[in-house]
Amino acid sequence: MVDHDHPELSVSRQCALLGLPRSTLYYQPTPARESTLRIMARIDTLYLEDPCCGSRRMVGYLARDGIPISRDRVRNLMRRMGLRAIYQKPRTTIPGHPSERFPCLVDLSLVTAVDQVWATDITYIPLQKGFLYLVAIVDLFSRNVLSWKLSNSLDTEFCLEALDVALGAGRKPQIFHSDQGCQFTSTDFVARLQAEKIGISWSGRKRCYDNILVERLWRTVKYEEVYLRAYSDGWEAEISLARFLWRYCHGIRSGAVTQQRSIPPLIADQRATTDTTIDDGRLRDSATAMASHRRDDGRSRPAPGTARYHGPVAAGWW
Repeated sequence: MVDHDHPELSVSRQCALLGLPRSTLYYQPTPARESTLRIMARIDTLYLEDPCCGSRRMVGYLARDGIPISRDRVRNLMRRMGLRAIYQKPRTTIPGHPSERFPCLVDLSLVTAVDQVWATDITYIPLQKGFLYLVAIVDLFSRNVLSWKLSNSLDTEFCLEALDVALGAGRKPQIFHSDQGCQFTSTDFVARLQAEKIGISWSGRKRCYDNILVERLWRTVKYEEVYLRAYSDGWEAEISLARFLWRYCHGIRSGAVTQQRSIPPLIADQRATTDTTIDDGRLRDSATAMASHRRDDGRSRPAPGTARYHGPVAAGWW
């Protein structure tokens, strides 16, 4: 683009017209040093052996091989090579494209009664091989979990099932609050709430504090139950979460807020041992309790005549 032999325009003038610094014009790229190429080759080999390692773990691998290097340099080299650690990224709130939008109607300081505001959200439940999605509906005054569902697919149906369970007790809120995930902004979910004449409230974009009480529930579930168990499959996760959430709503929780709001929990029907069936690969709770006993290896199994996992689950899909 720059003609060094132009009869009328100097090189400086041509660079000024192009908006190009002269230093960029004369820059000559410096080839990578041989030592750097060797380190990059070793990083590539280690990454193929462990594609889940990031810069922090890679520094340890290289130090074990006698290559002292800082984490910043490893990060820069991996970025140049296009290498990124493989890990599960928390992105359950995928915005949809609703035809109608709703403002945030929730002010926690004005929540003064049961069934005034319900809120919901989705989180990940890690397994030893894979993960599940957990949705829960919470009363923001009593902090009780009204219903919950596990699923291996992030669709709208299991959220609707949780909503039907919560509304099945004959009670409904004045306001139902959620984030702007595509499950809660879908036509089916919005129509279900409008059919019950329930006010719809959505969190603002990038405003996680609008749904802070459900996020706090996820912190309790993760740190007091999920991270301590290391579930081997969906069956174990279902049973253990049922027991924990039963204790969470029926047990004595400390704190002035929970002592003042000692409201009878609304998930008494979801007992600690819940029979579980599979339909199209999705976990579903049944109304009857599971009569379980212990196997020789110490794990729970259903009593004769109760439902079992079928299809891909039995084949090790989880």
